[in-house]
Amino acid sequence: MSAMTDQTSSFDIQRVPFESPTFDVMDGAARWEIKVHEHGMIALVDVMPRLVPQGQTADAAIVQAARVSYGQGTKKVNEDRGLIRYLMRHRHTTPMEMIEFKFHVVMPIFIARQWIRHRTANVNEYSARYSVVPDRFYVPTIDNVRQQSKTNRQGGEEPVDVGTAQDFLNYLERCHSAYKEYESLLEKGVSRELARIGLPVSVYTEWYWKCDLHNILHFLSLRMDAHAQQEIRDYAGAMFALIKPIVPIAAEAFMDYVHEGVHMTRLEIESLRTGKPLATDNKREQAEWEEKRKKMGL
Repeated sequence: MSAMTDQTSSFDIQRVPFESPTFDVMDGAARWEIKVHEHGMIALVDVMPRLVPQGQTADAAIVQAARVSYGQGTKKVNEDRGLIRYLMRHRHTTPMEMIEFKFHVVMPIFIARQWIRHRTANVNEYSARYSVVPDRFYVPTIDNVRQQSKTNRQGGEEPVDVGTAQDFLNYLERCHSAYKEYESLLEKGVSRELARIGLPVSVYTEWYWKCDLHNILHFLSLRMDAHAQQEIRDYAGAMFALIKPIVPIAAEAFMDYVHEGVHMTRLEIESLRTGKPLATDNKREQAEWEEKRKKMGL
């Protein structure tokens, strides 16, 4: 131990002060929180960098990293906003990995199972092996019970009729009654790790989720999309609302070039150039092209 102490104490640590006054990008708050649905929420609990030069935002960390990487070449861009928008347009995403956000999220398990497919974050989830699952279940409003989409095998679209919607809500109520059995079995000594397996995926879980800005924007590009399930879109929209004040320039560029932009394939460009139908018999490609045409007002 003494040898280790001698070895580490030989380093001369120089503490370089900030060049200008700084401020906290979270305004000194412990967390920023948004309620989602009846029992859910998403909270921003930390940011890296937390302190930035006075008068700037965390966008400054993107510019700092980009100018180190690109050196003299970036001096052609005479303002930070222009550089960040250039990076976003041309998919130079590495500088955006320099910013990280840590969230505390409370959501139903069926949403968590979609969310965890994005494997680019650090996650620590509430353990139902160690702790009792709280009595919280997601129940959609009656006008948000959706019928199966005719074009999207994994999604829903228009609401079902009121009678069918009520049948579904009654079904959920019966499923949620399993919680009383869960509590009873715990009292009888059944282990938590086994008792939990009878609970439905509408029960809530929670986790801490830390991710860099580049991968957050990729997550949002998919989960804010109109084709994503409405329930996870609600969380994605809340997440974007939390990060937007921290990185307003990057958020604006994301909306302009990704979320509200249109990516076109070679076949679509050819159809647009010639005025001819899309040169494919694939019905899904044709439907996607029609969606893009509507988005562009064609």
